[in-house]
Amino acid sequence: MEKYFWSEPIHFTAFPIAKPGYGVIGASAFATAIFALIGFAGLSFLGLMVTFFICWFFRDPDRVVPTQEGAVVSPADGKVIIHEIVNENPFIKGPCLKISIFMSVFNVHVNRIPHEGKISRVVYNPGKFFSANLDKASLDNEQNAIILETEEGKKICFIQIAGLIARRILCRIQEGDELLRGQRFGMICFGSRLDLFLPPDTRSEISIGDKVQAGTSILGYLI
Repeated sequence: MEKYFWSEPIHFTAFPIAKPGYGVIGASAFATAIFALIGFAGLSFLGLMVTFFICWFFRDPDRVVPTQEGAVVSPADGKVIIHEIVNENPFIKGPCLKISIFMSVFNVHVNRIPHEGKISRVVYNPGKFFSANLDKASLDNEQNAIILETEEGKKICFIQIAGLIARRILCRIQEGDELLRGQRFGMICFGSRLDLFLPPDTRSEISIGDKVQAGTSILGYLI
């Protein structure tokens, strides 16, 4: 049995870039070209550096996804900042294992589905823009919550949360979609956070401070 699989077709390029970045990259490159034509060497160099950074920020590498039964993979790249049992949350009744992943501007920001299943709800809430590593960000910031139900009837909730710099949450899935573990479903632009709520009996494989990769790192196993 294979230990990994591709949840989506792979890119045929050495440096794949997420589609939401095309417009930003184009605008930055155009401004850089204008500065160069006018003869503003300093601004041209700065614009070139900014364009390279934006390309790097919107990178979208292909990821192999583990096939282990019941595995829950990370929905985001970043650092685990919360790992605890909570008694309640706004989207799933009863206690849950809460895992929060903080994404700095240096992480890949493409988000992926943590476990195969059917999307039962997608709930968007506008809000404020506190730093994503603060506890109140989970309650007050702009966010997009997705509730997924597995074939066995278990519910998983993952919430895209905007950060201090982030001003745009992107999500391309809808209620009723049936998705595979590791599939891309959206991204958050320029620094953010993702909260994941799992059944309380989930066998965890990570702890606070661990660095994880979307689609590849196993956070735990559903029992």
